[in-house]
Order: sequence, then C-alpha cells, then structure tokens
Amino acid sequence: MNDIVKPDAATPDSRFAAKVFPSPNHGERKQRDGENSDALPGRRPDMLILHYTGMPVAGEALQWLCNPVSQVSSHYFVFENGHTLQLVPEGRRAWHAGASHWAGETDINSSSIGIEIANPGHPGGLPDFPEEQIAATLNLCRDICERWSIPPERVLAHSDIAPGRKIDPGEKFPWRRFAEAGVGLWSEPAPIRGGRFFARGESGQPVEALQAMFAMLGYGVAVDGLFDEKLEAVVAAFQRHWRPEKVDGVADSSTITTLRDLLAATQGARTA
Repeated sequence: MNDIVKPDAATPDSRFAAKVFPSPNHGERKQRDGENSDALPGRRPDMLILHYTGMPVAGEALQWLCNPVSQVSSHYFVFENGHTLQLVPEGRRAWHAGASHWAGETDINSSSIGIEIANPGHPGGLPDFPEEQIAATLNLCRDICERWSIPPERVLAHSDIAPGRKIDPGEKFPWRRFAEAGVGLWSEPAPIRGGRFFARGESGQPVEALQAMFAMLGYGVAVDGLFDEKLEAVVAAFQRHWRPEKVDGVADSSTITTLRDLLAATQGARTA
C-alpha cells in the first residue's frame, strides 16, 4: 500500500499520467473520528470518484481546476485524446466531491481520489467519451485501485455521492466495461418491463424497504417511508450508474431487481 506523499511531488504518482500540472487547491486529508493521529500522517484513500468536467473546452476546465479562485480541483485530468495530467498528489485532499455522502461518510474528499474526465456533459448534449480517453481512464483507474487496494464497491460516480446535486459522469459512461476490467462493481441490469413501481408522492412500508436497500448500498437516504424529491434523486443516480437504459427516478421493477442483484454482488465482493 502506498504511503502518504508530500504535496511538492514533481513526479506523477501514476505511471499513466504524463506529468504534473499542479493545482493549488488541496489540503491535508482528515482522519476518521477515532483514528489515532500519531499512527497515520493522514487518511489513506479508499474510494475512487469519477467526474466529467461539464465544460465545452477541456483547456478551460483544466485552468479552472488550477485556479485558486475556483476552490475546486481533482487529482487527475484526462483529455479527450487520453493525455493525462496529475493536478494534486494522491496523498493530499483534492476538492472534487463537495457536499457528499456514502456509507455513512460525509468527508468524501478525505477518503477518495478524484478523476476529472474532459467532456461537455449534459449541458453540451452528453457526447460519447472517445475510445482513447476511456482506455486512458481505465488504465489510470486500475493502477490507482491496485496501489491503494480500493475495492470495486467504492469506485463511484460523482452522482452517486451527491444525488440531485450532481449528475456526472452520466449515463453514457461505460461502467460495465470498467467492472469487467476489475474497476468498479456491476450487475447486469434487469430488463425493463411493466408491473408495480414506486414514484414521488408514495409512502409506506414498501418505500421504506426500498430506502433501506439504497442505504445498505451506500446512498445517503433517510429511511422514513416517504418517496420524496430526495429519494427520486437517489433512484435516478442509481439508474445512471447501474441501469442507464432509462433514467427517470421511478423505482420500477427493473430498477429494484437490479438494486437487489447489485447488493448481492456487493456482499460477495466484500466477503471474497
């Protein structure tokens, strides 16, 4: 496992990054409550978060991530042609996650490594990610996960940790391909058919059971039996990642079955 590195490193942590293009926007990783501050120099990352830039020009997105006024950054930046830069040392806390939640944690910046993938995103029509870019991102992700022992169930989309607030990297990101290469978790989505579904405005024990399943996976959702705007956002985030054929925030039978299958796969990954 890697050691926490110094913030002035001039050589990329990953061999898949061409060079360091430093951003000033980072800080010390904060430890979990109860961790021994004498035992660790800082929190070791155990999550990988993928983003798209959501800006029309890659170079402008890169400059924004390196501008101290922006107060945002990421550890890596991948251009459309696959050229990859490191902006923040992996041992430092980059500012990419914002207000977020996963599996009871809210300081995702301290526990994660963030990768920004140049793509105009939904505002720009959500164009396909070029093959060169996907191949470079996959190599980078696989390298990071191997060096930091990041488990598949903790490779996530920005939309997973901030449902409703964020929708990147979007439903066109090839999560299945990444999982097949050992990066991230995947379960084949259940076919979209008719049948019972749950949507905003409903309430009761079945909705509570649905919320409990999403919370078990890691989503920050209250288990109160109310299908409100927040739960709708969680359902849509789940669909973007694991049932991308239809993203509408409605918990249909396909979404619920896929969620159950993914939970089973997650438990299997954790016990393997």
